[in-house]
Amino acid sequence: MATEYSFDVVSKVDLTEVKNAVDQTEKEISTRFDFRGTISEIKIDDGNLKLTSDDEFKLEQLIEILRTRLAKRGVSLKALEYGKIEQGSKGSVRQTITLKQGIPTEEAKKVTRDIRASGLKVTAQIQNEQIRITGKDKDALQAVQKLIRDMDDLPFDVEFTNYR
Repeated sequence: MATEYSFDVVSKVDLTEVKNAVDQTEKEISTRFDFRGTISEIKIDDGNLKLTSDDEFKLEQLIEILRTRLAKRGVSLKALEYGKIEQGSKGSVRQTITLKQGIPTEEAKKVTRDIRASGLKVTAQIQNEQIRITGKDKDALQAVQKLIRDMDDLPFDVEFTNYR
């Protein structure tokens, strides 16, 4: 029986689900009357979504459809980072949405600080873009999971993986 138990706190986006959501969005756009004859499209490029549409109103509608599809497929909307709206050719507009992967170092430091302040007998280590929580008591590890889930002000979605 192991004397040390651990798990990892990660923030990742399933790119397969994002692709499926984009495909569903494109399918809906092709059938909707208000998008007929427009140049509205979404492209996936290295963890970024590039949206193009005729005007800002259509772009906002496109984003709303995409957000709905992503939410239905279980992708956290906290993982989306919106770029600024740029003017394209012939009056069109475009926007880049970046998919955030991993926990930023500053946010990881805040989480580990909160875990230490809780008084639970666990150790929290930042490893690249994830946090490893280690402890001798499984109940303490579950209490840490509850503590992290109850943090409302986190700008990223958390998942617990790699249980040992």
